Amino acid sequence: MRKLRVLLVDDEIMIREGFKKLFDWEAHGCVVAGEAADGMEALAKIDTLNPDIVIMDINIPIVNGLKVIKMSRIKHPDTAFIIVSGYDDFSYCREALRLKITDYILKPVNYEEFGTCIDNLKISMYQENVSQEPEAQDERIINSITRFMQEHLAEEMSLSVLSEEFHMNPQYISQLFKNEIGVGFLAYLTSIRMEKAKKLLLSTSLSIGEVAEQSGYGDYRVFTKVFKKSEGITPSQYRRDFLWRE
Repeated sequence: MRKLRVLLVDDEIMIREGFKKLFDWEAHGCVVAGEAADGMEALAKIDTLNPDIVIMDINIPIVNGLKVIKMSRIKHPDTAFIIVSGYDDFSYCREALRLKITDYILKPVNYEEFGTCIDNLKISMYQENVSQEPEAQDERIINSITRFMQEHLAEEMSLSVLSEEFHMNPQYISQLFKNEIGVGFLAYLTSIRMEKAKKLLLSTSLSIGEVAEQSGYGDYRVFTKVFKKSEGITPSQYRRDFLWRE
């Protein structure tokens, strides 16, 4: 999988330097292609660099981050935007969600959580492309494997299970995830299980234990721990916050 090109947008140079030096872009299959210090510069860089991902503060000079996203969507509908802000303001979050951003992260940035955000974005990009007719053999294989995983999420899932199902070496399957999706097997499995859990939490009245079971976790305590690490809040808080916002 090719490296994803990233544009960093923040009027504070220390924030941009922090992103460049404190986060392992190489390990997450990305490269920083450029930087911008204000909204006008960001719009110009988005046009010239055509980045896959824009990491951007909302409160930047000349043109604010939300307006940059709105204007960029016209010519660059496939660009992913991640907001990094010092403001935990629901009105900002709501507007950002309307613009279909990938994530809204608060400063100071937790780089471990940010890495999970980047990996989830890569998984999302892969899933959006699955509908396109694959050409290479490895693409056909990984598409079959990920479909199988989606259809059997509530069951035990491991590289050994996939190895038996597809008659392939576990190490080969593991490498396929890295090469074709850009993340490891476990990161992919956790991501799709969390997506299933979030859908169940918001669309059903199932108990947390039942949601855990249908998402592939036999122990709801393990599920709660993984969910909180992934989403920053517990499953109960996630459901309650959504109902409150509605």
